Amino acid sequence: MEPSSSGDGGTRQSKASVVARSEQESSVEGQDTAVFPPTFSISEIKNKQRRHFMFMKLKQEKRKEKIANKKRLKKERKALGDKAPPKPVPKTIENQRVYDETTVDPADEEVIFDESTDEFASYFNRQSVPKILITTSDRPRGRSVKFTEQLSSIIPNSHVYYRRGLPLKKIIPQCIARDFTDLLIINEDRKVPNGLVLTHLPDGPTAHFKMSSVRLRKEIKRKGKTPTEHQPEVILNNFTTRLGHTIGRMFASLFPHDPQFTGRQVATFHNQRDYIFFRFHRYIFKSDKKVGMQELGPRFTLKLRSLQKGTFDSKFGEYEWIHKRHEMDTNRRKFHL
Repeated sequence: MEPSSSGDGGTRQSKASVVARSEQESSVEGQDTAVFPPTFSISEIKNKQRRHFMFMKLKQEKRKEKIANKKRLKKERKALGDKAPPKPVPKTIENQRVYDETTVDPADEEVIFDESTDEFASYFNRQSVPKILITTSDRPRGRSVKFTEQLSSIIPNSHVYYRRGLPLKKIIPQCIARDFTDLLIINEDRKVPNGLVLTHLPDGPTAHFKMSSVRLRKEIKRKGKTPTEHQPEVILNNFTTRLGHTIGRMFASLFPHDPQFTGRQVATFHNQRDYIFFRFHRYIFKSDKKVGMQELGPRFTLKLRSLQKGTFDSKFGEYEWIHKRHEMDTNRRKFHL
């Protein structure tokens, strides 16, 4: 019995010495190399509310850090003055855009000739005054009705008439007979405006847009007062290709040539990544150098689906351009407008 007990004691002592030696070695190694905590991801949190709270907290911290870095860089640039290095140009999808061979040069002789003979030439030569008919899909609901009324208050010399079951092929000849220059149809789905068809009269073309992100005036924060009846200024941004040039001329032909600057109202069609953002603002001169902006509304976003020659004809119409999503959207840096 005694030898076995002494053997157990010896093994215990040897084990203890090995553990002590390993602890000493680890402590010595710890002095030279820092021990980092294991990596942790917010997605590992099982509780949904806690996970959302931690994500929002992390997002807020990153935003604060970004603002602090921005202020620090601004102070450094101010201290350096003229010796400050030029600001780096950020990489965006827009400035990395794939070159399009149909990009328009406004000074090109061929482009000037095409513009002088296209369907909008009479408007740009001041031979016709815009007169717009705005209508809706059959039996519009409250939201579409309000949007139509607010849109008509932006576009001068526009008239709102509701369909009452009348097909577009019968509406278009009546519009031409009454000297309307454009027909604008607002479509809806599930009580929400989701489409816009713009037909230039009497010879076309016809553009079909998908409409999204519609905000009425009451839904816009810090909006200005109700728009006045002054004719607004029109700004068209980034319509650079042949197709984009045609769409820009369609929008321009909705508004009279001579804006009334006393109203200080601006209608903007801004094209970015083939999405057309519409905004309606009033500008205010705060001083000789500062200008304030008030959004009046409504606002919406358009995405071109097709451009058709002539007036609206869904069955026998000839299309100049159709958006084919699976063929055209393969490259994120390729744009068509």
